[in-house]
This record gives sequence, structure tokens and C-alpha cells, in this order.
Amino acid sequence: MFLEKIVAGVYGVNCYILGNTETKKCAVIDPGGACDEIIDIIKKNEFNLDYIILTHGHADHIGAVEELKQKTGADILAHKEEEIVLSNSQNNLTYMMGGSIEIQADIYLIDGQTVELGNLELQIIHTPGHTPGGMCIKVDDLLFTGDTLFKSSIGRTDLFGGDYDEIIESVNRLSKLDDNLKVLPGHGPASTIEIEKFNNPYIKS
Repeated sequence: MFLEKIVAGVYGVNCYILGNTETKKCAVIDPGGACDEIIDIIKKNEFNLDYIILTHGHADHIGAVEELKQKTGADILAHKEEEIVLSNSQNNLTYMMGGSIEIQADIYLIDGQTVELGNLELQIIHTPGHTPGGMCIKVDDLLFTGDTLFKSSIGRTDLFGGDYDEIIESVNRLSKLDDNLKVLPGHGPASTIEIEKFNNPYIKS
């Protein structure tokens, strides 16, 4: 497995490039910016970009989606409940960043669905609360949590479609996963499920 993180955009989004070294298939998770840098890494490692995967549709996570899609032809994947965010610049907040991004995913996903990336299996976990269609992605011992779960914190719930009770339910659902899972959030440092169970004030012990 190949994994590289780029901190992209003015809001410091963790953009992840996940690759299958045997089949040379890869996915980009949350390309908030740095399109040229993403493409350089893909080319350097001789990958083919199959998927652009969005943990959710906020402006800081989708800034490079259209350019990356245009240059690679990769399919955009998001949870089906996130369509209302992706397709509306007011809801996804791109209007506040001096632009207007209104997009549709090529493939809308549901909770429990598995996406194959070569011989890697990406398990989709619907984790609403930050946005209606927020989702996490489990791959082997990795858990990409977007803006649902951060190290010692959670995503904000005061934006369109946010719901505090839902995000609390979501992070507590995640806390029941394997303790050894490495948590790779949309912002900030990595953690583990075990560390969050004992240190995150939003997770019930």
C-alpha cells in the first residue's frame, strides 16, 4: 500500500493519496487544493487515478476536484446524502471563498458499501453530523475520518446540515472499531481509535 499526505489549501486540509502498489491504481481523498502537486506524486509513482473520494463536500475539501477531474477523468465518489452540499455553493461554502463550486459525484455511496481499489477494499462508514453525508473510509488498519473525528476533538456542527447529536453518535460508533486503527483526519495530526477512546472528551467511555 502507498500513502502520502499533502496539506493543501489555506485551511490546511489533509489530502491523502492512497495507492495500490501492485495494480498501480490510486485514489485521492479530499483534494482541497494543490492539484499539480497531487498529479506530480501520481505520475512519479506511475499510478493511475481511479477515484476522487470526498469525505464531505465543504469548500476546503473540494477546491481541486474540478481541475483534478478534468485532467485525469477519475470518478468522483461521495455519500448519497452529500449531494445537497456538493451541488450548492451556499451549502458547501465555496461562495465564501471567492468562487462557486457546484458539482455532482459520479458515484454516490451508502453506508457499508465497499469500493475496490485494485486489491484494496475501502469500507464506507456514514458518519453524519458535520454534514449530512459525511463519511469515513476504512482501509486495512487505516481510518480516514474527514472532519468527523480529529485528535481529541470533532468537527463543528454549526454549518449547513450540521447536527451535534448526530456527530456524537457518529464518533461513538467509530470508537467501537478496532483500537489499533490509525485515525487520519481531515485536519491536524493522526491518532488511533484507542487514543481517542481515552482522550477525546466527545467519546463516551
